[in-house]
Amino acid sequence: MVIRILQYISVFLALLVILPIHEFAHAFVAVKSGDVTPKLYGRYTLNPIAHFDPIGLICLIFAHFGWAKPVPVNPNNFKHRTLDSFLVAIAGVFANYVIAFIAYPLLILDIRYVPDFYYFTDVLYYTLYFLFYISLSLAVFNLLPIYPLDGFRVVDTFVKRPNRAYYVYKKYAQYLLFALIVWGVVADYAELPQFDYLGIAISYLVDKISIPITAFWGLIF
Repeated sequence: MVIRILQYISVFLALLVILPIHEFAHAFVAVKSGDVTPKLYGRYTLNPIAHFDPIGLICLIFAHFGWAKPVPVNPNNFKHRTLDSFLVAIAGVFANYVIAFIAYPLLILDIRYVPDFYYFTDVLYYTLYFLFYISLSLAVFNLLPIYPLDGFRVVDTFVKRPNRAYYVYKKYAQYLLFALIVWGVVADYAELPQFDYLGIAISYLVDKISIPITAFWGLIF
């Protein structure tokens, strides 16, 4: 029970770093592309409170993947609409990968050199671990082409003439996604991880995209 509580604390601490950097990356690229909308809505900031979505945050804490409030942008203000829209959409995913790249060597150093100091050592280890793992999980999760995730923004960039099917998909696909998240949490707490289909798929992809990071730092450590 104590370890689980420490893990929840560590997840929250990791999210205090991951979420604001992820969303600020979107805002930063948008502003650099000529759109000041993120500034007008108070999203050009690293303050995590400005970016938290209550339901998405709960999903992140308990399922380790979820979402923050989408950064509002106006593509009409971009210098190069299609290209800039694409870059804004993938900026958060890129930021997540950078966080994981930095967190991994810190995790290795922690394991090898930080002495045991009661619960502080556990919290530090789990926080660094979740910085690495959740960052990669969010990178994969956010590439799903489902609103309000970044993957949908990527698809939306290339959709020139939305039709009725587009709007129906945009509205209802998110409910299916949320159902899969809830189902995965229930399966995990029921100790039936084989039924956590979304979690299994994301874990598989996380293992794949983590290979360049672990291989690179493996040459040093």
